Amino acid sequence: MTTPAGHQDPENPPPSPRDGEVIGVRHGLFGPPGSGDTSGYGGLVRPVTLPPSSSRPYGGYFDDVADELAAELGDLYDAAVEKVVVFREEMTLHVAREHLATVALTLRNAPGLRFELCLGVNGVHYPDDVGRELHAVYPLASLTHGRRARLEVAAPDADPHIPSICDIYPTNDWHERETYDFFGIVFDGHRSLTRIEMPDDWEGHPQRKDYPLGGVPVEYKGTRIDPPDRRRSYN
Repeated sequence: MTTPAGHQDPENPPPSPRDGEVIGVRHGLFGPPGSGDTSGYGGLVRPVTLPPSSSRPYGGYFDDVADELAAELGDLYDAAVEKVVVFREEMTLHVAREHLATVALTLRNAPGLRFELCLGVNGVHYPDDVGRELHAVYPLASLTHGRRARLEVAAPDADPHIPSICDIYPTNDWHERETYDFFGIVFDGHRSLTRIEMPDDWEGHPQRKDYPLGGVPVEYKGTRIDPPDRRRSYN
């Protein structure tokens, strides 16, 4: 079966990449099913993948960070750290949520690590990553050693709870509120986990992949702009 140039046959998606865990196949440029793809390009078909666990040596200072963390955590390391991913010259430590606070405190305090700065927390929603649909990602920086790393924690839609680390990194206060507001991740132990961008009575969490594109009309210099679900669909 032939398809127009630049399009792929939806019934024959591209082959799975050799590297990475394939958790789904995405059709179209963006938007949940049934919302109307207003991008003008609905023929895109591509796999949704997560990078695999990396093999040693990681390269650069990444091996030193992993070795130091393993030494500090001892027997807890294997239970706390699910995998280490070095991808595009960046290091991500995937951590079990019940051990997040312990790992974060160790990364902050251990002399050989000293990741004193957490640059917030970002939410990600992978609807096809069954049992791990919600991810929280924490970029860390060591001012002492001039290093960067990330923590990543996953939680299921059915139990969207992740421990707050505001007691360890106090500047995460508003970032955790924003991630709760937009993704619905509940940060247990946060002193005031309320919405920060959306109105208090807003229903749903608008940066999740399953959130509809519909909205409210916008007035701009006398011009009325319809919400996305009422604009022309190109599908």
